[in-house]
Amino acid sequence: MAHLLDGSTLADQVKSDVSAALDAWTAEGHRPPYLSVVLVGTNPASEAYVRGKERDAAEVGIETDTIRLEADIAEADLLEQVEDLNADPSVDGLLVQLPLPDHIDDRTVIDAIDPAKDVDGFHPQNLGRLLLGNPSFIPATPYGIVEMLDRAEIDVEGMNAVIVGRSNIVGKPLATLLMQRDRNATVTVCHSRTRNLTAHTREADLLVAAVGRAHFIGADQVQDGAVVIDVGINRVDDDSREKGYRLEGDVDFDAVEPRASYITPVPGGVGLMTRAMLLQNTLTAARQNADA
Repeated sequence: MAHLLDGSTLADQVKSDVSAALDAWTAEGHRPPYLSVVLVGTNPASEAYVRGKERDAAEVGIETDTIRLEADIAEADLLEQVEDLNADPSVDGLLVQLPLPDHIDDRTVIDAIDPAKDVDGFHPQNLGRLLLGNPSFIPATPYGIVEMLDRAEIDVEGMNAVIVGRSNIVGKPLATLLMQRDRNATVTVCHSRTRNLTAHTREADLLVAAVGRAHFIGADQVQDGAVVIDVGINRVDDDSREKGYRLEGDVDFDAVEPRASYITPVPGGVGLMTRAMLLQNTLTAARQNADA
């Protein structure tokens, strides 16, 4: 029976630490950090995630506003909004909620964000600093995963870590974090072109699933005693639920849990840590901006 890596409990610990640090920060005469979120369109998942961010920020003492823009906004107009927020000295952290509508290029918008306000950690400058081992902002989901492992006292040094998924948001930055000298894992990144995926995943001491396909990882793909981190949040139709769907991870939890030593649930796992680490990045932004 695996130990459950409870994202709610661990995220509460992070928020408590951030709240205490913010109390000390404001006691020194600094204003509370300010986070601006840009939300384009009415994607239900994005709306729910932004509401969660707003609640978390209020809980720890970070001030926020959400700028809601129509889904058909021109890319040039969105970039103008980003530039206005870049220039606003009262804004410490800025993020544009992804995904964006198809007619807007995500990378163009991300690249337009001031790296000093890029609390998502997606700007090329911040990803480059991460690769060099001198991060300014760490992308929140990978940051949440390593923080979760640290707080659960899971030492990854020497582990074979296998990440299924190579996105710029999760897979690539997480691989970088795990192979840094302060963690010393041996990392394999798998993807849609990987041959014999199961041969790789069954060698994993630490297995991270980040592919966006419900129940993609089954029991036969996991070795006994593995630490299993499920990043996926997938909507599965379910007429028995009031909303008509339920959330499932990339891992078949019921099948894999008996084999794992530790496992994250969905919901209630990595997603909550992602939001918590965004708060930490916002505090970091305020501190850096105050020193600039």
